[in-house]
Amino acid sequence: MPQLDEQSTGASPLPLAGKVQALDNPIWNALTTEQRHFALGTGLALRFPAEIGPLSGLAGQTDAAYDELRDLTGANGIAVLFLQTPPEPRPGWSLVRGGLMSQMIWSGGSTSCVAEPASNVALRRLTPDDVPSMVELAHLTEPGPFGRRTHELGKFFGIFEGERLLAMAGQRLHPTRLVEVSAVCTHPQARGRGYARALMSEVISAILQNSETPFLHVFADNYPAIRVYAALGFTWRRSLHLAVLKAV
Repeated sequence: MPQLDEQSTGASPLPLAGKVQALDNPIWNALTTEQRHFALGTGLALRFPAEIGPLSGLAGQTDAAYDELRDLTGANGIAVLFLQTPPEPRPGWSLVRGGLMSQMIWSGGSTSCVAEPASNVALRRLTPDDVPSMVELAHLTEPGPFGRRTHELGKFFGIFEGERLLAMAGQRLHPTRLVEVSAVCTHPQARGRGYARALMSEVISAILQNSETPFLHVFADNYPAIRVYAALGFTWRRSLHLAVLKAV
């Protein structure tokens, strides 16, 4: 995909908060810094608890690291890795899904031009009481791994029509002073209304208010989403390889 920059987005550069090199291995660096209280494992492999999701990090693609990850994951368990190079799973693992991802980072811009949702819907911050609706929407739309404790990773916002959750977005990985925008999803019956843009604007604003820098991941061939993210001020940083692995 073509590289995006400030000229293509119309955004002005923003001094980055945090050490952006941490995003070369974002899951590992989240689990060794701001989210280390979630980390399972103490050696060459770390992962989030299963109730949060299967995101896992390796210090490097070595036999020892994959062995440790298998011990953490357990038989038939799933681990999701974001890698700098194509996955090299060892015996005892099967590759369920791979793919090239684009990592994008917010380099400045205004989200104030995002239209407010229609008056018949409500945008608000989500709470633990909303977890069943969040899990149901994530199951329907598949924005990425989402469990009953994923909401603990950061602030989430949703748009409701009555009691029904139509769309949501929130925060996931959190290396030092860098926060991932994630779980952006909209019910199929509510697409095309600008809800994703409105919710991402809320998430971005919450991150910036804490003097941190937003980033995100998207499949490299998802051009419609990439255009939306670029319009909100995100620029391409690097490619990463997704590896969804099953311990066998």
